[in-house]
Amino acid sequence: MTKDDVYNKIREILSERFEIESGEIKSESKLFEELGLDSIDAVDLIVELKPYLDGKIDSELFKQVRTVQDLTDIIYNLLKK
Repeated sequence: MTKDDVYNKIREILSERFEIESGEIKSESKLFEELGLDSIDAVDLIVELKPYLDGKIDSELFKQVRTVQDLTDIIYNLLKK
């Protein structure tokens, strides 16, 4: 899976699960301030991504996530391991 694939999957989940217009979702979009996610939504987003990670989730990694790009980078790096 390429980094673009990861980004597109995140956009798809944000659009479908959280009903955010796909045009509003950009790599620099701030998950909380701009896209309106809260801490519960963030957990739900990680749960939605979990099937792609084969269970390789370390919650500490996600504490610093602020933007869609941050999340894309973390997911992509986990997939490379």
